[in-house]
This record gives sequence, structure tokens and C-alpha cells, in this order.
Amino acid sequence: MQQIVDAMTGMPVVVQNTTLDVVASNPLGRAFYLDLFGTPSRPVNFGRYIFLDPRSRVFYRDWDSVAEQSVAVLRTEAARAPADRALAALVGELSLASEAFRTLWASHTVREHRAGEKLVHHPIVGDLDLTFESLDVSSRSGLALITYIAVSGSPSDDSLQLLAHWAATKDAASVKEPRTTEP
Repeated sequence: MQQIVDAMTGMPVVVQNTTLDVVASNPLGRAFYLDLFGTPSRPVNFGRYIFLDPRSRVFYRDWDSVAEQSVAVLRTEAARAPADRALAALVGELSLASEAFRTLWASHTVREHRAGEKLVHHPIVGDLDLTFESLDVSSRSGLALITYIAVSGSPSDDSLQLLAHWAATKDAASVKEPRTTEP
């Protein structure tokens, strides 16, 4: 899966499981979700980021909608797998720590969210208006591959290309040259 994700270089890509853990991403996906991947908690989790990290309210220009969608996705999964301990633990954690999560969870909204618009304010390149598609990974039940795309030639496309360049430069700078021993 990671090889496939890494081969998708022109767009941010992440793979998430049913509890919103990120299980794979490409370099542009990590650069796109810079703050998400910068959190110390592991595994990296969209629910924790959205409800527990105040930076998410700046990142998502439509935070209320993103929050509603993420809770609806978790509630849908809870209906499918009521005995899922990891999901129950996440819901418990978010319920204790976030009033916004508790309120949305109590609304009992159930919905799959497979495609749409993602409006963000990125800390490096500014506003991005992207579309996303969430595709089920048929070889691994419970995984979804999510791609983010900008309209070709748009300001968001230019910014995404700038972010890709930044990510490539950042990754190249982090690769250390092997040490050689002089005779």
C-alpha cells in the first residue's frame, strides 16, 4: 500500500482506517497535513486533530462542517462494528476532552462522506480549495485511500505545486549522507 501511495506524487494522499487513524501517506500528504503529522500522539488520528488540536480550527476553513462529517463517519462505523474496542476508546477519549465532539456525537448523525470539497488554510502556502475522493481499498477491509486535487491552473493548483516543491526539498534535506571513513 505504501508503495502505491508513494507513487502518487502529484497530489496529497493519505490512507485512513475506520477509526480515522492515518496508516499511510505520501510526502505531499504529510506536507499538506503538516500540523496533523506534527502532533506527538501516535497513531496520527483525524478525530484527535479536529477536536483536540486548536490548530485544526485555523487549518479547516469550514471546521464546523469537517467536525460534523468526522463524527458522522465515526458514528457510521460504530453502527457497523459496535464491539470495536479501538473505536469505543477513541469516542470515549474525544467525549471526555471535547464538548464540541460530545454535542455532535449526541446528534446521532450517520453518514458516509466519500467525496467533496476541502477548504483549508495551510500554514505554509495559505488558502487551498481542493476536491477529495475517498476510495475503499479492496484488498484491506476498513481502509480508505483519500486523494486531494486542485483545479488545474487555479491558484490552489499553483500553491499545491509550491507545497510539493517544499515537501520534496524538506525530504531531500532530511536525508543524511552516509558517513565515510577516511583511511
